[in-house]
Amino acid sequence: MALQATEAAIASPEAAAPRRDRFRFLRNRKTAIGLGILGVFLLMAIFGEALAPYDPSARSDDLLQSPSWDHPFGTTQTGEDIFSQILVGTRGVLLVGLLAAVIATVLGVLIGVTAGYLGGVGDDVLSSVSNVFLVIPSLPLIIIITSFLPETGDLIIALVIGLTSWAWGARVLRAQTLSLRGRDYVQAARASGESTWRIIVFELLPNLTPVIASGFIGTVIFAVLSEITLAFMGIADISNWNWGTVLFWAQSNQALAQDAWWWFVPAGLCIALLGTALSLINFGIDEFINPRLRSQGRAERSVKMRVGFTPVVRDGRPATGAPRHAAPHGTAPSEPTDPPAVSKGKGNLR
Repeated sequence: MALQATEAAIASPEAAAPRRDRFRFLRNRKTAIGLGILGVFLLMAIFGEALAPYDPSARSDDLLQSPSWDHPFGTTQTGEDIFSQILVGTRGVLLVGLLAAVIATVLGVLIGVTAGYLGGVGDDVLSSVSNVFLVIPSLPLIIIITSFLPETGDLIIALVIGLTSWAWGARVLRAQTLSLRGRDYVQAARASGESTWRIIVFELLPNLTPVIASGFIGTVIFAVLSEITLAFMGIADISNWNWGTVLFWAQSNQALAQDAWWWFVPAGLCIALLGTALSLINFGIDEFINPRLRSQGRAERSVKMRVGFTPVVRDGRPATGAPRHAAPHGTAPSEPTDPPAVSKGKGNLR
């Protein structure tokens, strides 16, 4: 009998509910759309060179042609295929964004969590370093550093962006760690003799995972925009194709003045779509973390306002407008009494 009860409990919907809740993040509509768009760009980054119909740097006789079946995104004034440039350039954009985000996130976790948990002199020193990087604008610092480097490939740019973009995440993680280190389970682990690294890894980091994930997505967006900005300004290596390089050549050759909208619009749309996908994933993370955001939408869809008035009975007498009781035979019906006087000073009933 006990075995049958156990099997029934496993087969029941209530027992299967926690297993389904594990996929709540993926069932979110925002998350699904964001992951779908990001998946398309990842496929373009992996198979872009194989799918490109032409060499992105090869010139042809089709000069400044509008989009067609042979050239879906048109051509440049030297006959280069823009569709091939977009496909090949996707790899550099995602490589810089993801690698820079990984470097910045690792540094932010190491410095922020360590400073928040240890405290004392170590906290003061690490916080001072973080404040220095917060005061210095990130993009001008990246431009200055890359302008002095002999080589500005994708890996170098990702390294520079990652080493200069960790301060904000470290600051947020330090504040969260300060609020967590006084919790009961952390104090219990410390009293039981657990080592510092074990408390940080197994007690603090699981509770900081949502903050780390959100900061990672934000750093990817910043790194992608920074890399495209450097390429558009000509600071990065313009021989490596990415979306910023396409915009650089379009601006240098006055594509807008020549009404060659197909030269810069596809790259701009790819930047907007990638930013939208990452933002939707970030919104999905927020809704997965905060139950209030999940229930707010359902509450707004389910609540219906009712318009009307509720009668109130005072002193056992019917409210104004209520039907009077029928008087006994031979007697006159009772007249309604005057409403009570209202104080003009305080607005209370007398």
